[in-house]
Amino acid sequence: MGEFTVTGLRVLREAARSGSFSQAAQRLGYTQSAVSRQVALMEQAAGRPLFERQARGVEPTEAGRIVLRHADAVLAELDRARDALQDLHSRRSGRLRVGAFSTANAVLVPQATATVAQRHPELEVRLREGLTPALSSELGRRRLDLAVLSGASDLPAGLEVVRLLEDSLYIATATAHPLAGRLSVPIDRLRDERWITGSADQHTTLLGAWAGAAWQPHVAHVARDWITKLGLVAAGLGITVVPGLVVPALPDTVSVVRIDDPAAVRPTHVGYHPDRVDARHPFLTALREASAALDYRIRQRLHG
Repeated sequence: MGEFTVTGLRVLREAARSGSFSQAAQRLGYTQSAVSRQVALMEQAAGRPLFERQARGVEPTEAGRIVLRHADAVLAELDRARDALQDLHSRRSGRLRVGAFSTANAVLVPQATATVAQRHPELEVRLREGLTPALSSELGRRRLDLAVLSGASDLPAGLEVVRLLEDSLYIATATAHPLAGRLSVPIDRLRDERWITGSADQHTTLLGAWAGAAWQPHVAHVARDWITKLGLVAAGLGITVVPGLVVPALPDTVSVVRIDDPAAVRPTHVGYHPDRVDARHPFLTALREASAALDYRIRQRLHG
């Protein structure tokens, strides 16, 4: 009887997930013959078939399901070992792995990173962009040391989270729009506007339509890319919602007006591992300074 191998266990898991040796080969970057060979070796190690070959794919046998349960546990432990080794390397190299959602990377995080680079050149900051749920998961798995997160943030146990700022929401309009030049606008004033959104789902506040009002917005155009959305706004084809985090980075071809409503805010948090980062860490200090500077730059933009 042969031995189970890590490669073989990964192949078994992928074949079971996809229900196909050919799809498993494609996802793992192997040839189909290499996958078939690994499955054969694992079946030799198990002493019995692990898959039932069917016309439309493969299904694990009872023996296969037993091996797969143990394979998941073994591979999870190996992943944790890899993460611990990466964390050890980060500690020794003075490297800080930082994650942030996209609009935080417009001004806030780059400014904080530049400040740290100037004050602490020995500290290497590695940035990673993603959605808040994915960043929270990466933080919990120790693939990030610190993450800038949007909205309510439920983090895994053992992590610290602090409120960084309350990010006000704004309306972006064309410079010739009747609202251009105003400091704020009530929600009801937006009832008859044409909206440019990132989704046809009208329940998503930050995708371009205000979801807190009783009325339904008129969606004129749907565009996911920010450059496209702002281009449509600048051409006078509609308005869109933008977070304050991006206001200083907006082109002069659009104007911004704050939404006058207590609910028109998006909390921004920082989550971190207390054994890697504490409240006095240079990057947290730089983030707080960048937040204060951001507020000043927004006011400058609004007042021309």
